[in-house]
Amino acid sequence: MSALPSREQLAARRILVVGDVMLDRYWHGAVERISPEAPVPVVRIEREEERLGGAANVALNIRTLGARATLLTVVGQDEPARRLRELLQARDIETVLREDKQLYTIVKLRVIGRAQQLLRVDFENEPDHEALGEMLDDFAAQLPHHDVVLFSDYGKGGLTHIPRMIDMARAAGKPVLVDPKGNDYQRYAGASVITPNRGELAQVAGAWKGEAELRAKAEALRAGINVGAVLLTRSEDGMTLFDDHGVTHEPARAREVFDVTGAGDTVIATLAVLIGAGAPLPDAMRLANKAGGIVVGKFGTATVSYDELAA
Repeated sequence: MSALPSREQLAARRILVVGDVMLDRYWHGAVERISPEAPVPVVRIEREEERLGGAANVALNIRTLGARATLLTVVGQDEPARRLRELLQARDIETVLREDKQLYTIVKLRVIGRAQQLLRVDFENEPDHEALGEMLDDFAAQLPHHDVVLFSDYGKGGLTHIPRMIDMARAAGKPVLVDPKGNDYQRYAGASVITPNRGELAQVAGAWKGEAELRAKAEALRAGINVGAVLLTRSEDGMTLFDDHGVTHEPARAREVFDVTGAGDTVIATLAVLIGAGAPLPDAMRLANKAGGIVVGKFGTATVSYDELAA
């Protein structure tokens, strides 16, 4: 296993997180009967829980590892936005939150019964372009004070100006990591590392048969959009890094998979912190792979601590 930088090295790093933020709500309850109105379970709610989701969960993962995180995003002027602010403040995450009165702050409500997710309800719409445009000024102001820029794209409209932001970050000499979404990867041109999963890569590069074809597709994508590296997350098959040094594979390290929610957030957050601390990309990948293996053994959107990663 690659050497983990010291706590002091991580504490000195500052990561700027830009992307789509959401509030994860969990309603836990008991399921004791089927509804007489329709063939669905009746859940008697016993406990409610709220967690940071999307880019906010990425920032929380960075903070949990001991580095500093600043979250730049757009929220609504509503109750979920107020709760997000409270949760972010409680977790010591610095924020630059633009408000859009037309926006519903994204909420993902999960109904849980017998430790299983029974239903998810999403509340969302897209942010106003005026608020997104103002983010460019905030981004320019924050850039000099951070070591790494991380874009967390959930395809919710919060990263309309990502091509310009990547150009600005690279011009400032900052490493740029992107957790991508959708089929237009040209938006991420010039990034240092992109971290698609298998489904996301297949959506943009097409399906593959065998490792040789996968490598050809990954290298074609790298060249086509001029990114330094593609880190492919492969669930039970671990991770594969494609960069200028060739191909580096790391097998999965999860002992037990309980919940994959937010695992990609943990992986890219760990990667960003370690790159910021000076770790070579293959070493950062191995530790990020370990972090991903730890977090899928936890329920819901979760994080990994420095002690867990060092163990």
